[in-house]
Amino acid sequence: RGLYKYLATQKLISENPTLDLRPPKTEKKLPHYLMFQQSFELLNAIDGRFKARNLAIITIFLNCGIRLSELVGLNYNSIRERNLRVKGKGNKERILYLNDSCLAALQAYEAERKTYTFKITEPEALFISQRGTRISKRMVQVMVREFMKRCGIDTDVYSVHKLRHTAATLMYQEGGVD
Repeated sequence: RGLYKYLATQKLISENPTLDLRPPKTEKKLPHYLMFQQSFELLNAIDGRFKARNLAIITIFLNCGIRLSELVGLNYNSIRERNLRVKGKGNKERILYLNDSCLAALQAYEAERKTYTFKITEPEALFISQRGTRISKRMVQVMVREFMKRCGIDTDVYSVHKLRHTAATLMYQEGGVD
């Protein structure tokens, strides 16, 4: 169809014979997502020096359905009471509700962050790397992948973005959203 369209626009053929053709419908596949038990195991697999930070990150992924780029762009002033203000695609702002588990994870992370002995060069950033800078997308991907491997989740199928699908699917299954 593309070839015939090009030939017709270049006036190399008088008529495009594919104008009335419609491509066959492809079957839409459901996105992969973690089951509730796998999500629970993922949260329990978190440990290490930055346990509270990593737990807060994955808890927010699983409960809010936030994108990776939105997470790394979060600042302290993004949190207001039980709400999280995020900047998404196209610089659109949206407000997400923080449930009790998110708030508890963020409070534990705030307590852990106060114990950091290294200099924090970006204090407005919510999530900080061990270099004292805003955590990078790649660092979050590596961290999530490591914890998924620990609890036996196939990292060829599941990724950080699949946590977004997991959040949406679990919310839908619980009847909280359409």
